[in-house]
Amino acid sequence: MAFAVFCTILFFTILVLLPLSSSAQRYSNVTLGASLVANSTNTSWLSPSGDFAFGFQRIAPDGDYLLAIWFDKIPEKTIVWSANRGSPAEEGSKVQLLADGGLELSGPRGDQIWNVAMSRGVAYGAMLDSGNFVLALNSSAIVWQSFEVPTNTLLPSQTLEQGGRLVSDYSDTNYSMGRFVCRVQDGQLAFQSRNFPMDDAAFTYTYWSTQNVPPAYQLIFNESGYIFLATNNGTVLEFLSSSGPSTSMFYQRAILEYDGVLRHYVYPKFANSTGGRAMEWSLSQSSPSNICLLFLGVTGSGACGFNSVCSVGTDTRINCNCPDGYSPMDSNIRISGCKPDFAQPECDQQSQEADLFRFTDLPKTDFVWSVYTAFGSMTEDQCRQACLEDCFCPAVVYNNGNCWKKRFPLSNGRFDANFTGKTMIKIRKNNETIHTSSSNSKKNESNRTTLIITLSLLLGCSMFLLTLTSIFLCLFHFNGKKSSTLHPEVNLRSFRFNELQEATNGFTEELGRGASSTVYKGTLRNENDRVVAVKKLDKIPKEAEQQFKAEVSSISKTNHKNLVMLLGYCDEGQNRLLVYEFMSNGSLASFLFKKPRPSWYRRVQIALATARGLCYLHEECSTQIIHCDIKPNNVLIDDCVTAKIADFGLAKLLKPDQTKTTTELRGTRGYVAPEWFRNMPITSKVDVYSFGILLLELVCCRKKVERYAEDEAEVILSDWAYDCYETGTLKLLVENDEEAIEDIKRFKKFVMVGIWCIQEDPSLRPNMKRVVHMLEGAIDVPNPPHPESFIS
Repeated sequence: MAFAVFCTILFFTILVLLPLSSSAQRYSNVTLGASLVANSTNTSWLSPSGDFAFGFQRIAPDGDYLLAIWFDKIPEKTIVWSANRGSPAEEGSKVQLLADGGLELSGPRGDQIWNVAMSRGVAYGAMLDSGNFVLALNSSAIVWQSFEVPTNTLLPSQTLEQGGRLVSDYSDTNYSMGRFVCRVQDGQLAFQSRNFPMDDAAFTYTYWSTQNVPPAYQLIFNESGYIFLATNNGTVLEFLSSSGPSTSMFYQRAILEYDGVLRHYVYPKFANSTGGRAMEWSLSQSSPSNICLLFLGVTGSGACGFNSVCSVGTDTRINCNCPDGYSPMDSNIRISGCKPDFAQPECDQQSQEADLFRFTDLPKTDFVWSVYTAFGSMTEDQCRQACLEDCFCPAVVYNNGNCWKKRFPLSNGRFDANFTGKTMIKIRKNNETIHTSSSNSKKNESNRTTLIITLSLLLGCSMFLLTLTSIFLCLFHFNGKKSSTLHPEVNLRSFRFNELQEATNGFTEELGRGASSTVYKGTLRNENDRVVAVKKLDKIPKEAEQQFKAEVSSISKTNHKNLVMLLGYCDEGQNRLLVYEFMSNGSLASFLFKKPRPSWYRRVQIALATARGLCYLHEECSTQIIHCDIKPNNVLIDDCVTAKIADFGLAKLLKPDQTKTTTELRGTRGYVAPEWFRNMPITSKVDVYSFGILLLELVCCRKKVERYAEDEAEVILSDWAYDCYETGTLKLLVENDEEAIEDIKRFKKFVMVGIWCIQEDPSLRPNMKRVVHMLEGAIDVPNPPHPESFIS
């Protein structure tokens, strides 16, 4: 009896202590008086596992040193924290844990560069396996830690408390503080452009923030790889990154990069644990998704600097481009802004100067604010002329009869696929380079005389060149070698049919086939052999031909990392083709049901990615798009194993004016919502139903119907899933899938979300935004009713 009691007590003691021991940090003491010197030997204080190192990192081959913490086992030696980012140390500098417990960085001549002063008796320092360097008492109580004074990076198990902040680097190669700040303040998480190089909060511009009720007091990067906002009691308010890859298999970091975007990166720890990722840092998620569109409120430099145009690629990386006639202020820093390469007009000689300028057009580009004069009911030519005659006007924005003159320097420039207007930049016709100015009027007059002579000579040659150009263009057109252009109505490349025929080798390599189209693999020779997917629409009804350009235009306005990108189209004669980015891993149908099955982690990522893409189509793009055919064949996988939705926006094009009958329904049987079979309105909830079936297939890794299942109850997946949920036997759905069983709570949540999505009553189904929030764990998932309770 006594032995049984002892065993029971021992069992519960182990049960209580197990979580503590599993999360406890091992460390190797750094004794008082220990020191490191900045030199080529690269000595450091390592964490027990060797994952992290504290010491000196050289920031250039022959440059100075940062006192830093970095990932030590990967070749990149990626820095995650530094003490002296604004004051790099010379070779021979020293960091020492002083006898009084303080930590001091001094230069080779003994001058103090940085220090941590201690008034209490520090016993030792330690580099922990979490990436946190600490100073501690004999009792192990921590009195200082690097986690509490982050630079630009957060690591798993790190929290950014109220008042804490991350500050971006100045550039890719300059580790000093840059323009952007992420801070937890006043109950919000705020991303701000600071009053660089000063740090006056009164002059910062908040380009993104949360609006949570109750307020958020912490930004938490937990050990499961989730980044979220929480209250002081740990209640989750909003996820910034919910990828959640295993920290046991991946190194992870979240960094506010120098372009103002917080990006979550992962790096496989072992070659056999990559999950399809390369052995390098790869992007998991980022926030905000499009920083270019967020600078709206005031005159400012925007994301890319003055006079620059910001756009975002599919990987959320911002591109900063200078207009024609402008060049970067600093070629080494993409966000430095642009400067004009020509002499500015002289306002006292405006009548003579006006003829020396021309305009370069930037479609779908706007420079927000910095307006000093506006006009309505004006033609584009009148708008252009108004700027040409105004020496203070460097550019005008024209849109739908409205004309806005912009002041110099141009502020908040960005490309926006949904913007229907354009910016017209005024530049010198001969792109005259700026030289050192002189106030000497005779020199100015001499320059004008030279310019007039030059223009006269150019004018004399222009007729001859114009004649040659006309002949060349006629011959070029006659031979049918017209180059691809942008359609005036659609910001996409317009291909000739014979060009796509050549790219696909006569439409020989088929990638897939549907009821109304066939997809072929192609290679664009004039675009560095870029591989593309060419969809040839076979059965477009005559009444849909007029809608083709309108539907293509609608598709072109979408921009999301979980949608397959449309690159171009062809509408030559009877031919209707669409050109998409190539997805190297094919469709989810072939990816999901092959052996061995995809990992549980990968299936979770695909489910989240598909939900986010569908949420964008329903609620976030300029015009709501109902897909009408969500199924595994229409979810494609790229070379980074990222899921993207395909064939969106084509439903009306392929079957226009259809009636809502069984024979005329859109979609694929087994995935179509009950509304198609009844006299009920068709809404975005039909996609939610299809996603519910797809979600159950994903998490259970089996098809919606298994006709040869051993048990008749298991034939229809949706019925079997609800039975298992109701009877508490969910593990039957993932028998022999140890990863899913180990994560049974999330598995149950995903199944419950799937059941909510396939409710017979459309009003009971959640919208896709709520689906995303439930999958991410931002909101709880209530117990779902039986899917057929509406019929009952």
